[in-house]
Amino acid sequence: MIGRIRGTLIAKAATEVMIDVGGVGYEIDIPLTTFYGLGVLDTTVLLHTHLVVREDAQLLFGFGTLEERMLFRNLIKVNGVGPKLAITILSGIDANAFANAVHSKDVKSLVGLPGVGKKTAERLIIEMQDRLPKPEAGSKNPLAIKPADHLADAETALINLGFKPQEASRALGAIEDTTDSIENLIKQALKNLS
Repeated sequence: MIGRIRGTLIAKAATEVMIDVGGVGYEIDIPLTTFYGLGVLDTTVLLHTHLVVREDAQLLFGFGTLEERMLFRNLIKVNGVGPKLAITILSGIDANAFANAVHSKDVKSLVGLPGVGKKTAERLIIEMQDRLPKPEAGSKNPLAIKPADHLADAETALINLGFKPQEASRALGAIEDTTDSIENLIKQALKNLS
């Protein structure tokens, strides 16, 4: 999987950029929150990426922060939310405001996002509550990335092996000791999947 890209920004639009890396131009779909953080053309940029491989396309999605990418990966695990809707959601709300809306069960804020109806908003709240860390009192950044998030790394590895995000998440969720090494988590998850 392509985890990040650093290169020269050669073209940008509201939802897509092209980054030149060693003479190869990568087209990357981005949310508006990432677009606003980009510099001017012909400057060096770094995007954290997620590659989606389908029968008919290989799509690369880019994010300005690891928190945005983590939220995107959690969003696409929700039933009925694909990569394009996840990007649209991230374009309408920043990652921390989304986490706060989910934990406060604020359906109204979520329905205000493009492409999100009442049923989708309710599904997001139900399915995302356990996936997003609860904000601590006074915390403005509930999605701060913790170093060594072994579960997330193991899940990424399983997805790279060809398992669907939902399958990988369920297999890892069945493991009792989640503090084990990444290698052991992957082995246990593979046993759960077989």
